[in-house]
Amino acid sequence: MGGTFVDAAALWRLFDMIGTIAFAVSGALVGISRRMDIFGISVLALATAVGGGMIRDLLVGITPPMTLRDTTNFLLSVGVAVVTCVLYQWAALRRLQRRRLLTVFNVSDTIGLAAFTVTGTLTGIRFVPEGSFVLPILLATITAVGGGMIRDVLASRMPVVLYAEVYAGAALAGAFVFCLLRPVLGVEVNSWLAFLLALLIRFAAIRGNWSLYHPRPPKG
Repeated sequence: MGGTFVDAAALWRLFDMIGTIAFAVSGALVGISRRMDIFGISVLALATAVGGGMIRDLLVGITPPMTLRDTTNFLLSVGVAVVTCVLYQWAALRRLQRRRLLTVFNVSDTIGLAAFTVTGTLTGIRFVPEGSFVLPILLATITAVGGGMIRDVLASRMPVVLYAEVYAGAALAGAFVFCLLRPVLGVEVNSWLAFLLALLIRFAAIRGNWSLYHPRPPKG
């Protein structure tokens, strides 16, 4: 049992690092697209990378949130924002066509979504008995989409999760499969399976322009 918790902690740190870097890139790119200065870009990168995790921690009573107790993610997010700005300034990103720059954003945003689906689920299963789905799935979704929603609000645009493509649904699917197969597969296999599933669903939604049902006014 002790080994299981050690493995879960190591996996949590791995996916947390992946998600932090990926979401910091997506936040920085939104800031650049809004022509913000380096401070504004750093704020968006930080909000995207740690916002969802802070909400998650508060919901389960982890206070202060882990981000404020260990500044690694805080500093990493700001560092990624600065590096993204430098790459953009010195043409590595600036020369990309708008469509290709959007692809960079979508890739980083999707990786962050999938990685934080795993960290949210792992956090949830620490607090519930085996067989419970609600808390792990809720925390996975909040961790995966919370930071992006904060980013979009700060950038004065409607959060993408509320209207475009299948976004939160990818996190929900990954977390659900993790919980469903939890009694059968180990933590490591489940973590990678949830990550890949969320990743594939989100990429498929972008490529196929999938979206959830939108109510339309009657014609005529």
